[in-house]
Amino acid sequence: MNADLSGRWDLTTFFADFDAPERLAFEADLGRDVDALVQEAAALAPIGEGTDEAWVRLLLRYEDVLGRDSHLGTYVGCAASADAGDERFALAEARLAEVRSRLEKVKVELRRALGGASEAAFATFAARGELDGAGHALARLRHEAKTSMAPALEGLAAELGVDGIQGWSRLYDVLSSKLTFSMRGPDGTTKSMPIAQRRSLMADPDRRVREAAFVGGNAAWEGVADITAAALNHLAGARHTLQARRGVAHFLDEPLHQADLSRRTLDAMMEAVLAGAPLARRGLAAKARAMGLPAIAWFDLEAPFPVENAERVSFAHGVGMIRSSFGRVYPRLAAHFESMLDRRWIESEPRDGKRPGAYCATSDRSGDTRVFMTFQGSLGDVTTLAHEVGHAFHSEALRGERVLGRQFPMTLAETASTFAQSLLADGLLADPTTSAAQRTLLLGETAGDAAAFLLDVPARFLFEKRLYEERRSGELPVRRLSELMVQAQRDTFGDALAPGGEDPYFWASKLHFFIADTMFYNFPYTFGFLLSRGMLALWKREGDAFLPRYEAFLRATGRGPAHVIAKDVVGADLESPDFWAEAIETLRPAIEELERPAT
Repeated sequence: MNADLSGRWDLTTFFADFDAPERLAFEADLGRDVDALVQEAAALAPIGEGTDEAWVRLLLRYEDVLGRDSHLGTYVGCAASADAGDERFALAEARLAEVRSRLEKVKVELRRALGGASEAAFATFAARGELDGAGHALARLRHEAKTSMAPALEGLAAELGVDGIQGWSRLYDVLSSKLTFSMRGPDGTTKSMPIAQRRSLMADPDRRVREAAFVGGNAAWEGVADITAAALNHLAGARHTLQARRGVAHFLDEPLHQADLSRRTLDAMMEAVLAGAPLARRGLAAKARAMGLPAIAWFDLEAPFPVENAERVSFAHGVGMIRSSFGRVYPRLAAHFESMLDRRWIESEPRDGKRPGAYCATSDRSGDTRVFMTFQGSLGDVTTLAHEVGHAFHSEALRGERVLGRQFPMTLAETASTFAQSLLADGLLADPTTSAAQRTLLLGETAGDAAAFLLDVPARFLFEKRLYEERRSGELPVRRLSELMVQAQRDTFGDALAPGGEDPYFWASKLHFFIADTMFYNFPYTFGFLLSRGMLALWKREGDAFLPRYEAFLRATGRGPAHVIAKDVVGADLESPDFWAEAIETLRPAIEELERPAT
């Protein structure tokens, strides 16, 4: 194994250099082709009126443009994430946002064409051989036509979005990438730190380090709270306005459609999550006792379970842990991880100028994938890397699928990532060489996952839901946003969170609330985590015979609603609270082991 573990990725498979003539020409050609598609689509009558052949040709070109847009967008986004201070990348992101606003006009015309067709005409069109595998994507566009404004207004909304919704989101990206905080360490020294490193510091084994990062970071976020509050208010306000114009009955209808989820599925899951919250709180109580605390504070959430003489994990060691775990239980996943390392598809080095967060991005044109994170040595960083590699494996499973068959929702995307995350923990726990201390850390990670997906993520959901409810009556000041955040955390964590231990500025520091294209970037995480736990239980019962079904599930994620795909391929009834309750129960053994006194 001679993989490069420098922690810096190689983007040259996209383009030799950012200023290379081929990249500049690629960007220019993309813009021209998008404009041509808009003009041609606008001139065509709806499907079923003698224009079917022309629409098929246009759809095939549309897919080609989508793939090229994904290719360029992945490259530019990766470059900007790794070097947020380079204005070339920020300007390229802005130009790409303008191209995508024009590309949105093609979708407007597709909705018009598909929505205006009769049921029979649409069925005939969608059944054409050239469109095999695109049927679900076309059906979704047809559904969206029912909640769309007139094409001219949708086109105007797309144009205004560049300086509206997307502009506020980009403002947040720029602000967060340049934000620093003053941190007073345990040794009494104070230094300025990029905000991107704060989350990893809040996972440090030393509680003094965690608290210092939390206090210093929140002071920085408080200093820009007026700006972030304005961004959040305007994002929510613009969405309310657009939804009213489009005839959307409830603000949750849009994120449910984006997630390809039925309301019955969401309600069933949340019912089980609220009922299962006490189990997750027990895990946090065990953690607090091990820390010698009556209850944890917010900055303790991502800390490793306290183990004497616990050490930081080097990137090379973390890679070895993932190799061992995946190799023990899922050789195909392990081989893909090794391939990513060999091709330098992972950016993990901690350095100034990087954006916060972690993600996996894939080009729908080439299939190339990149994982972005900042690895600072916590077990949580190892888990994050495994999580993102799960995303990458999902993309690999879809290699060869047409572009419109690769458009899977976040709900099913998070299933692949959290499945890989669970395999990491299970693989290491099954390893006889795992020490008692390491076992405790891993069990603590499982309890931490329970807290994250059954308490933290639902708190984000409750906050965002209440934000949109109140935003109908006007803008919310900083004070009210913080009150809503604290209340949501209290509602889910209960007495597992120490009095005053909440994070009132979490609404400002969490990137997910500021993503332009996605509302409620929260409940899909819990969905994916619990669905993966349910599938993990199936795998344990059925053995390796289950893995081909799992891979078939990944390949099918762009071909139907989440509850349909899960039932047809995996046999899971997602509209029943019982499924989710059973998935939650898989967490009980780890939490109960943590609760037992050490012998």
